[in-house]
Amino acid sequence: MRLFVTTLATALLAATSASASAQQASLVYRLGKDTVAIEQYTRTATGMTGEMVQRSGAAVARYQYTITLAKNGRPTTASIKRLNADGSLPPNTPSDTRFTVTADSIVREAVFADSTPRRAFAAKQAMINFPTFIYGPTELLAGLAKSKAAVDSIPALGLAGNLGFTGIVPAGGDSVRMRGGAYAMILRFDANNTLQRVDGSYTTNKSIATRGGALDIAAIAKSMKPTGTLSLRETARGAFGQGGMVIVDYGRPSVRDRTVWGGALVPFDTVWRTGANDATHLFTSRTLTMGDVVVPPGAYTLFVQHTRTGTWLLVNKQVGQWGTIYSAANDLGRVPMQMSATPSHVEEFTIVVRAMGPTRGAIEMSWGPSMVSVPFTATVGSATAVRP
Repeated sequence: MRLFVTTLATALLAATSASASAQQASLVYRLGKDTVAIEQYTRTATGMTGEMVQRSGAAVARYQYTITLAKNGRPTTASIKRLNADGSLPPNTPSDTRFTVTADSIVREAVFADSTPRRAFAAKQAMINFPTFIYGPTELLAGLAKSKAAVDSIPALGLAGNLGFTGIVPAGGDSVRMRGGAYAMILRFDANNTLQRVDGSYTTNKSIATRGGALDIAAIAKSMKPTGTLSLRETARGAFGQGGMVIVDYGRPSVRDRTVWGGALVPFDTVWRTGANDATHLFTSRTLTMGDVVVPPGAYTLFVQHTRTGTWLLVNKQVGQWGTIYSAANDLGRVPMQMSATPSHVEEFTIVVRAMGPTRGAIEMSWGPSMVSVPFTATVGSATAVRP
């Protein structure tokens, strides 16, 4: 399903600036050209109020939050509400989740019509962990950092679960990296500790947000459409003699007007998951020889490392994991890949297992303007069952 593209750039240019006493801002989160979430908030000396709308999967969700602050800039209370796109309350969910912070504890209360479950945690000077795409409250961390307070690992409590942590650490220049959340986004603040940019280029959430003025969140939420399933799962398969199978199971992310090899999607020198979501899995019933690496029959995961001097396929013995879970200690081996230009732009990442006979083949990966590939030989012999 194609993503719904809003005309928010025009709205941002037309938005008016908020007054200095109550700093109001919006952040528009985009995957390439496609808007996936919008956050808007107002910060004063005594608190913050904000709202975020996001579209993912089959739903559009809105979150509203308030924070009251002590004189030292730390939260004393907070409230988070999850709503449908039209502002109604989803069924079987709390109407409000409330947090109370003291010097040595933090309490979470989920408010239902007939009950209010409560959990308290021992924690000194705790913070609140907000849902993804709510990053305005990180301005509080920036303010604490400016006052020389320790902000690299602060106890924090979210909408569900046990006590975790949040924080920011230097990331070079005027940027910091967020810690403790679902995505370690790169944040950039100005001299007044106002958030200017949120960059997820080095996370699986590749969205990038820039600061703007006031927007009508309620109207935008009603016009948003769910994204549907992003990065659909696909299977590439090649046959190599009787009972000989080589299968690659992978997710298919889209380019969405972003740079690919050595760019936003496959940055230089990082280990890439070779697709999206669950790790990309290789299943083979034959012994494969890729360069100097021998791959016995069985199941493996595939990762890619793209560098300025070459591209490598990493065959890993760990299986069944999420795509960002990679351990070099489990590598079976590294194989150099050949890169070539594709005849035309490839929008969705595509893997092909190409059979060139009963004993020869290649794994080809095409995305954007380029294809990387690795040839292999498949030993013909008694079939070995592929591990589940």
